[in-house]
Amino acid sequence: MTRYLSARDLDWSLLLIALALCGIGVLQIYSATLDSPYHSAWWRQILYVAGGLLLMWLVLAVDYHALLHYVPSYYIVSVVALVVTYVVGQTAFGSRRWIPLGGGLHLQVSEFVKLMIILLVARYLAEIKTETLEIREMTILSSLVLVPTLLVLKQPDLGTSLTYIAILMVGAFLAGLRRKYVVVIAVVTMLVLPVGWYFLKDFQRARLVSFLDPDRDPQGAGYQLIQSQIAVGAGGMFGKGVTKGTQTQLRFLPVSQKDFIFASLAEEHGFVGVVIVLSLFFVMIMRIVQNAQTAPDPVGMYICMGVASLLLFHVVVNVGMVAGLMPVTGIPLPFFSAGGSSIWSSFLALGLVNNVRLRRFVN
Repeated sequence: MTRYLSARDLDWSLLLIALALCGIGVLQIYSATLDSPYHSAWWRQILYVAGGLLLMWLVLAVDYHALLHYVPSYYIVSVVALVVTYVVGQTAFGSRRWIPLGGGLHLQVSEFVKLMIILLVARYLAEIKTETLEIREMTILSSLVLVPTLLVLKQPDLGTSLTYIAILMVGAFLAGLRRKYVVVIAVVTMLVLPVGWYFLKDFQRARLVSFLDPDRDPQGAGYQLIQSQIAVGAGGMFGKGVTKGTQTQLRFLPVSQKDFIFASLAEEHGFVGVVIVLSLFFVMIMRIVQNAQTAPDPVGMYICMGVASLLLFHVVVNVGMVAGLMPVTGIPLPFFSAGGSSIWSSFLALGLVNNVRLRRFVN
């Protein structure tokens, strides 16, 4: 007897955690943009969350196996869209990442390409059907991922391009990439890194240098990192309170509603607020891993782990950035930072996880 899909089979704890993070994020966006030209961002974020829930529901309606069938088409569309973004996209903060849609809306194509990378890696690795991933298969998959990665680097957007690599490497590890190949990849990476320095833009080089010594240019490249560390340290145990953070409210903290929203959170809600938010992210990622463990097939497992690796990479890099433990990169905090594209792609990713989960109950 066939069991039909039911809403009760959704991972409701996963969805509730996401909504809790969105709620805290909206509150922080409200505080960070108070009395600024961007104060409408908080209610726009609510609309983005509503749109994200709708997109997630639409993804649930289509079996993920059917979605995988069209991966080649998704790949072509993604590459073309990235090229179009580079040619006609809108430039902001030194990068050409957004396509204007009108009405104040802008689409960041690279955010949605992450989902294509997850499906691409999942389909490719599931079709190999071997216990170990050989260098030939790894080379082919890496080449496929490298194309959109280089296009995003060209925008330039180092942070987003690295998320593609993170998804690839986690998938390869799960597929049984041999240790000797891991060593070879590590050695090649170390050799290529110095060469990659010459392909970075001037502001990207400045960010890397300022990460090592922010006081070298406190009013320039090191300004963001210094102000972020001051904000994080000023929060103490319980924070200064909503709309009470001096670094945030006096606009010393740059883009405090986007990439540096975690620093704003730390200043106004302190160590306790930071622990609560990081705990929510931890539980969310662990729930996704659990769904990967109970996936009905290998491709479902790869999809869930791709989403888990994506969210983990975003959280680690964003939090590490605002704490001064990593170089400054333009990477948002999922479900938290202001912006429609990030919210929509995050909910679509959760939709993929729940899509895999729901198919466990169909027989």
